[in-house]
Amino acid sequence: MSGSARRSLNAIRTTIDLVRSRWQHADLAVFHEFMPAPYGGAHQFLRALCADIERRGLTIASNHIAGDTRACLCNSFNFDFQRLRRFARRGCRIVHRVDGPVSVYRGRDEGIDRRIWSINQEVAQATVFQSRYSLVRHEQLGLRFTDPRVIHNAADPSIFNSVGRRQFSRGRKVRLISTSWSDNVNKGAPVYKWLESQLDWSRFDYTFVGRSPVTFDRIRVLPPQPSGEVAALLRDHDIFITASLHESCSNALVEALSCGLPAIYANSGGNQELAGEAGFGFVAQEEIPHLLDRLVNEYERCQAALAPPRLADVTGAYLDALGLRGAAA
Repeated sequence: MSGSARRSLNAIRTTIDLVRSRWQHADLAVFHEFMPAPYGGAHQFLRALCADIERRGLTIASNHIAGDTRACLCNSFNFDFQRLRRFARRGCRIVHRVDGPVSVYRGRDEGIDRRIWSINQEVAQATVFQSRYSLVRHEQLGLRFTDPRVIHNAADPSIFNSVGRRQFSRGRKVRLISTSWSDNVNKGAPVYKWLESQLDWSRFDYTFVGRSPVTFDRIRVLPPQPSGEVAALLRDHDIFITASLHESCSNALVEALSCGLPAIYANSGGNQELAGEAGFGFVAQEEIPHLLDRLVNEYERCQAALAPPRLADVTGAYLDALGLRGAAA
């Protein structure tokens, strides 16, 4: 099918959906192209958020706005903007969830950040940034968004929790773990490869879960796993390591913190905002071995400082931004 034929077919489908939606009910519309699990962090978080909103008694429409819908949440640029533009109407508050900047994360400017900003300026009544880092970094690029606020991501507490986790002990090998759905080099795999050659393997075990652009020799590698399996693996380890750069709000880090793991993290993006006092940040990879020793020595204090974002609080903040707090049970 040619591009023009595909666009015509999509326009026809949108028109049919638009007519049908006038007689449908939904408190909230969510515009995002969901992918089947296991997939990236945005999908994981938005699924958890939508499930929590529905538990509060609100109904959600996917990629369409019903006749009585009061608010709409659209995610970054991962949705059909032309479709949203057709559905948008007065009386439905549109909130735009933004991450990035994408150009900083990818290391090249493909115009995506300005495209996201243009969408925001046209349709949004409010903007949710996933970290203070993301908000400030966009402003440094000259991109100011409509009515901005910061709401961190949170993990689903029914999956990512510390119940039954392995008890830490200095009398055995300390178990390290890193996770990454993406094989982008900015996710930190080259740093983990370097660390592999530096570790005292009589003291540490190390597991990597996900996709990597490099091959490991001693680190145990597992392919991407469903959320339940990732959570079980996290609970079976002691320390989370992430060398991911320029991330707005790392869901991998949020999940690890939620499972009770202090972290060694790249002091980049929103990582420090999330980890707080529950671990140590590094600028150069050469700092990691020393920081690992320090974290092992101060493990109990760092673990007691864990304070990952709570889904209940995050959902409440989203409902406030959407103007739906009073509509929830």
